[in-house]
Amino acid sequence: MPDSALCRLRGALLALVLVLVPALAGCGSGDRAWGGGPPADAGGPASPAHARPVAAPAGEAFYRPPAPLPAGRPGDVLWWRPVPAAGQFAALGARVFQVLYLSSGALGRPTAVSGTVLVPARPTDDAPILGYAPGTQGLGDDCAASKGLAVGVNLAVGALSEALRRGWIVAVPDYEGLGTPGEHTYVVGPAEGHALLDIVRATPRVAGLTGPAHRRVGLTGYSQGGGAAVWAAQLAPAYAPDLDVRGVAAGGVPADLEAVERGLDGKGAAGLELAAAVGLDAAYPELRLDALLTTPGRSVFAAVRTACALALVTGYAGERIADLTTTDPMTLPRWRARLAENTLGRVAPRVPLYLYHATSDSLVAFGQAAGLRAAYCARRVAVTWAPFPGDHIDGVGRTTGALQFLADRFAGIPTRGNC
Repeated sequence: MPDSALCRLRGALLALVLVLVPALAGCGSGDRAWGGGPPADAGGPASPAHARPVAAPAGEAFYRPPAPLPAGRPGDVLWWRPVPAAGQFAALGARVFQVLYLSSGALGRPTAVSGTVLVPARPTDDAPILGYAPGTQGLGDDCAASKGLAVGVNLAVGALSEALRRGWIVAVPDYEGLGTPGEHTYVVGPAEGHALLDIVRATPRVAGLTGPAHRRVGLTGYSQGGGAAVWAAQLAPAYAPDLDVRGVAAGGVPADLEAVERGLDGKGAAGLELAAAVGLDAAYPELRLDALLTTPGRSVFAAVRTACALALVTGYAGERIADLTTTDPMTLPRWRARLAENTLGRVAPRVPLYLYHATSDSLVAFGQAAGLRAAYCARRVAVTWAPFPGDHIDGVGRTTGALQFLADRFAGIPTRGNC
């Protein structure tokens, strides 16, 4: 590769790191034992009934749910705590809360997920709720977005602050297994969509809202967060019919994980592909990733499992998953079946979508995003398609169009999209 091209690649990767890393803090992992009770068809003690939130434990114990997990409904609050607003949040007079709530994993198993609720200084009685799905934070518990947001450090702070200026209440999930016990089900659509919808459900209780019970909801995110937001849109009619979702704005969406994986394998940000393999394996026990690893592969994946975005993007350049396994998992029927299950576009959301994607995206292939738009248009979804020139990094700050799209939906302005 010519020196100039190599420099450009390095520059793009370093810029991506700055976008994806929630805080240049430690990347260790916490307790990896699942914190909930057994599934309904398993043996073990019965889960106690969940009556109401209890006082939140101090420190890191906040992230460890009771065991067995109390029986309840998705979105029920286990506990929450206020944290001092920092940085731009403090300047805006916002209130910041961390919350632990009930949700559902990819297979529908009850789980507990942590997250952050941000309340503007003077919310109106009918203030809408913005469910903001964060982009890649990493796999280690220290990478959780709630830990960076508690000190005002996350590259999403600008977008979140703009939403607060608009008077919106913002709900930001950490996702399953990120901060809380168990492994993070990275890029697994149903788990991420559930986590986003359920923190929106939890928000009125945490924020002490006394206005209308049926609030307007918008969903947004970029990259991993874009995928989570669109998955939430597909899942909402059946999973969360109680939510008044008005629209979804999502950028850099990894709609087809197999296509994204092919684009990452052996490239500069191959660590993201390895992280996706860990996330899928965490969600689906039959995948048995560990049984496929070579001795060098075990060492590499052990490090990946606790890495934040900085390490994922810069630490595994050139790695090929086939070189770390005895059999390339992406060729196995059980893996291909789960990848197919996590492909967006087969179910039509019932709300308008704003989809934006970099035409030269080197991390999340543009073609598969255009394919998602085509699939939704064929199903008569009101899609506003907004491709833009540049690479993945260039889309991170393009939140103005996304937030204005949602503001129009909150205002009841109709849209037919541009299919």
